[in-house]
Amino acid sequence: MIESIDDVPLIVRREIEARILAPFIEALSQRLPRDEVVAILRETITSIAREQGGQSARACGGNDLAAFRQVTDKWQQGGALELTVLQQDEHRYDFNVTRCRYAEMYQRLGIPELGEVLSCNRDFQASEGFNPDLELTRTQTILGGASHCDFRYRLRGAGVPPA
Repeated sequence: MIESIDDVPLIVRREIEARILAPFIEALSQRLPRDEVVAILRETITSIAREQGGQSARACGGNDLAAFRQVTDKWQQGGALELTVLQQDEHRYDFNVTRCRYAEMYQRLGIPELGEVLSCNRDFQASEGFNPDLELTRTQTILGGASHCDFRYRLRGAGVPPA
C-alpha cells in the first residue's frame, strides 16, 4: 500500500513531475523567454535536490559512502537504472550507468532537454546536500547522447585526491 510519496518509485515520481512541469514550462515560455524559464526551473530543482540530499542522509542515519549507496539503490528501483560498479570503498564510489529509463522516459515524453534539468542536474546538488565533502565528477550522460553515464564520487578528506 502506498502511504506517502516516498513509497512511489523515483522513476514514477519523475514522470509525474515531468508531465506537470513540461506543459507549465511551455505555457510560461509563451510569456517569458524560455531560457529564463528554464534557468528558474534549474535553480529551483537544484535547491530541492540539495535539501533532499540532506533528508536522505538523515533517513540513512549517516552520510558516508556506505549510506550513500543506499540512496543509489533507490535510484535503481523498478529497473530504472542498470549500472556497473567499477570501484567502491570508504573513499570512492565509481559506477557507469549503462541503461537509464529516466532518459528513455524523457525522450518518450518528447522533452529530453528538460530531462537534464529535472533529473541529471540533481545529482551534483543531491550529493552535496547528502555530505558537503562528497564530490561528484561526471563527464557524460546517456541523455546527452553518450553510451553511458560516468559517475565518480569521492569523499574528500583523509588524503583522498579529488575526482
